[in-house]
Amino acid sequence: MWPNKQHTLGWVFVSRMIGIICFLIVVVLANILTFYIANPLYHAGVDFLNLNFWLLILIGIIIFIADIFGALPFPLNLPAPIIKAIGSVFIIAFVLRVFQWVDSTTGNDIYHYFWLLSFVIVPVVFIIVLLAGYYEILCDLWAKAKIRDESDLVVHASASDLPPSSPSAKSWEDVGAELRMMLYDLFHRFREEIRRR
Repeated sequence: MWPNKQHTLGWVFVSRMIGIICFLIVVVLANILTFYIANPLYHAGVDFLNLNFWLLILIGIIIFIADIFGALPFPLNLPAPIIKAIGSVFIIAFVLRVFQWVDSTTGNDIYHYFWLLSFVIVPVVFIIVLLAGYYEILCDLWAKAKIRDESDLVVHASASDLPPSSPSAKSWEDVGAELRMMLYDLFHRFREEIRRR
């Protein structure tokens, strides 16, 4: 989520799919263990997990889509902060359900306080996640622009160090210098294209 830590599209896809598959395995194992564990609190926790299964899957899919957009290059990654902010709202909804479940199992009355606070917390978290996402995109653009300016400065400085030659006749040293500059530009552009992908 911070600048210069952007992963490739394939890495994001594979890692998020592994996360979703691991979650599904945990849910299946938890349901199987209900036949062997007689603890009522454990049964209540598994029932809570089953009731909120689709909400958790929805949260996972929203974050997955946001990470896919976040792995794309600049103009295409603009929807990522909005999708992450929407996902944060669903995470808060799940946390509220956790407090409601804790109230039902322990007999406390803390859910109503958090439910009232959620009217303030939800828009604040939405705005913070949105601004942090766009700030990350801007920092990434500034860092890439700085790297591009520094590389252009190196190219111009090396070109200015070449000895002046007469316009009519070129020596073999001039031809070699131009060949080196051409190869440098070719490798530099090739490297920049790889970085952009």
